[in-house]
Order: sequence, then C-alpha cells, then structure tokens
Amino acid sequence: MPSNDDVVLKEVEDYFRLYKSGRVERFYDIHGSFYVPPSPQNPLAGVFSKDVTISPHVSVRLYLPENTTTFQKLPVLVYYHGGGLCFESVFFTWIHRYANSLASELNVIVVSVEYRLAPEVDVPTIYEDCWAALQWVALHDDENSLTTSTNNKESWLTNFGDFNKVFLVGDSAGGNLVYHMTMRAGKETLNNNVKITGSIFAYPYFLIRDIEIDEEGLAYKIWVNICPPLEPEIDSPLINPLCEKAPSLLGLGCSRLMLCMGKKDYVIPIEIGRKFVEEVKKSGWNGKLEFVEIDEGHSFQIYKPETEEAKRMMKCYASFIHRQ
Repeated sequence: MPSNDDVVLKEVEDYFRLYKSGRVERFYDIHGSFYVPPSPQNPLAGVFSKDVTISPHVSVRLYLPENTTTFQKLPVLVYYHGGGLCFESVFFTWIHRYANSLASELNVIVVSVEYRLAPEVDVPTIYEDCWAALQWVALHDDENSLTTSTNNKESWLTNFGDFNKVFLVGDSAGGNLVYHMTMRAGKETLNNNVKITGSIFAYPYFLIRDIEIDEEGLAYKIWVNICPPLEPEIDSPLINPLCEKAPSLLGLGCSRLMLCMGKKDYVIPIEIGRKFVEEVKKSGWNGKLEFVEIDEGHSFQIYKPETEEAKRMMKCYASFIHRQ
C-alpha cells in the first residue's frame, strides 16, 4: 500500500501537486522562480527593499526609491502578485524584479503582499490575508505615528507615504485580489478612513460563463482544483464578478479604475475584460474608467520588461498614478 504522502489528490501540471497527507509540491524550478533577498542597505537598480512580518500568516516586501529625499511624499502602491492563487511569492525572482521596477519607474513606495496560497488554504482566506495587509498599510496614515519601526509601523511608510494617493495593482490572480479588495473597500472602512485612489487590474483572473470557457485551459484547470467545495465553480462570485450572486459593480471602492488586457492572452481572453468594462459602465459607478489593450500575452511585462509594449504599459501606469 502506498503511503499517504505518495497518493496524489489534485494536480495542475507544472504548477502544484497536492498529496493525501496534505503536503503540497510546487514546481518553481520549471518557471525559473527562486528566492532572492531584499536590499535594505545597498539599492538594487535604484531601489531599497526590506521584508516586514505583519502577522504569523502575512508579510510584505517594501520598496523605496533610492532618490527619495527628506520630507518627500510618494504615492503608496499596494501590489498583489499573480500565480493563480496557488503559486509564486513576493520573495522570488520574477515578482521581486517587477516590484522593484514599479518602485523605480513610477517613483512610488511599493508594498508587495505575501499571502497564503491555495490549496493549503481556501480562497476566502487568501482574501483575508490581503485585506489584513491593506489595513496594515492604512494604519500608517496617522500624524501621531512614530517614525521608527516600532508598534508594527514602518518608517518608510510613515515618513514618505502619501496616503491621499493609495493605489492597488495586481496581475492575473493579483488582478482578482485587487478587484475583491476594491469591492470590500466600497463597503468597509479602512483604518484612518484611508481611501483607495485607484485600482489597476491587469489580466485579472476572472472566468465568465458568457465568455467561452476552455476547460483544457490553465485558468479553468487551476480554478476547479482550488475552488472551495461549496462554491458553484465558475458561477462563484470569487472568480466570476458578473455572476448572479456577485455584488453590484456600483460598489467599487475607488475613484479611478484601469483595466489592462492582452490581445494575445490565451489564459484570460480579452473578451472577459471588454465584458467587465461594459458591466462597470452599466452599473452606474461614477468613477473614471480606463481600458488599455496590450498587443501581448498574459502577464508578459513581468517576464519581458524590455519590450515596447511593456514600456508602454508602464507609461500608462505612470499617467494613471501621477495624474493631478
């Protein structure tokens, strides 16, 4: 008889394997992902970075542009990484490099959120981790905050963060997380009554029944393996923001929204983005909406930052964030 550790319960090829014992094996080596340390003393590509533990389950990697001067205030960008809600880490190669470039090229403080992953935890738990990180960020908007790293507050945020300019950004699964955080901010209050200025969903991990679902595609395969047992798979509001049980998009809790989709994206079809934009407009939400179509594939800018389309995408982000 094989031991529990040899019995595979669920598997998504090249991503993860769940064993009966509860052990999860992830295939990071296939994707070239491995741990890289932060740079708290010597800046990497013009950016300092450091790791901060918020709770036993949630941590962040902070990024501060090297050229930040005393009394300068920078927009705060809370970044949620992709990986199908089951893969990747802010401490690994690709995500670290991309967050570093966001801080450098956009001249912002980046708070890159490390959340727990499925299938070890269910998807709603991931949302709780991400909300806890956002609430922690909002705690720093306090004139009476200490300017040292005490009481779980970080000097980079208290000294240099402009909390009138808080943005959420996420790619793929991170786009799904940004959507849920933005919706929650529309009905719940953040610490110190901080408001989200703008949210950027890039190739958000959505599945919409009205759009043809490729049951052999990666997005579908991952979701059916991590979907909570009581959720109706692609009719769940966790993955389908337009399903019958999903809350009205009128409740989006930001004043500006940018949606970026790839014309060559075979993971999350561009039609999903177009449908989402259409429904946002129908909802009566009164914020400013931008829809950017990129002539590339899924989350390409993380792996191919040197391409012209990646540079154009970064310019769109800069315009969105620094608009007066």
